[in-house]
Amino acid sequence: MTESAASEVQKGRRFAFGANWARFLAQIDEDKIRRAEQSLLRMLDCNSLEGKSFLDIGSGSGLFSLAARRLGARVHSFDFDPDSVVCTLELKRRYFELDDTWVVQQGSVLDAAFTSSLPAHDVVYSWGVLHHTGEMWNALQAAASLTKPGARLYIAIYNTQIWTPLWRRIKIVYNKLPRFLRGPYLWALFAVLEARSFVFNLLAGTPARYFRTRRDYDPVRGMSRWRDFVDWIGGLPFETASPEEIFDFYRNQSFSLLRMRTCGGGLGCNEFVFVRQKAASD
Repeated sequence: MTESAASEVQKGRRFAFGANWARFLAQIDEDKIRRAEQSLLRMLDCNSLEGKSFLDIGSGSGLFSLAARRLGARVHSFDFDPDSVVCTLELKRRYFELDDTWVVQQGSVLDAAFTSSLPAHDVVYSWGVLHHTGEMWNALQAAASLTKPGARLYIAIYNTQIWTPLWRRIKIVYNKLPRFLRGPYLWALFAVLEARSFVFNLLAGTPARYFRTRRDYDPVRGMSRWRDFVDWIGGLPFETASPEEIFDFYRNQSFSLLRMRTCGGGLGCNEFVFVRQKAASD
């Protein structure tokens, strides 16, 4: 049986994702929801999710489950972290309290008994989640198994790059630190990374780009730059993959690539939207 999220957090093996997203709930407003909706439509290459079934694997704050529901989808959200489940339920209470077409559960994508109880969906969404399961490739396989023929699978996975071993060590240190030292650790890393990015852009002759990327961060998906940063520093378990590895993995399972957005070989997530090919008999 899978060890509980709380137990793993207590032992320093897992970041408290849900506690981080609970602090994000107060920032969610109409503008963030609208931007989340736009990002879904843009990447899924559609104008609406009306009549579609949408599975949110690792719903986190619940923002994208909410966006999908507002776009007309029937939504099923689940997360391994009980605090994330509470966050998603809170957004459902705020916007769709009596709506029985949005279901929220606690569950693990690695729990075969749980996933086998779920129906296949038209859209399976898991942004920045599967690399935090501790068994990323099994989680990627499980996500694929929950798609209908012709369905779209939208995932985002941390990019493998030269600094990956260092980032793993940074995350391990954060989760082993006493709670009162985590804040200073975060701010110290934030200052170092910001200084590095500014100097890099200055030397490249593009200082305006530094300020533009900071200004435009939140509007891209309606997320919080600081909450994403905390998630990035603390996020254990931690695995990565190159774009080629993800592409090959799903191509071998009869998925075709519809859209991809990479982080340019650097830090962050590569985003993929795959379409499950239909068999000749479908």
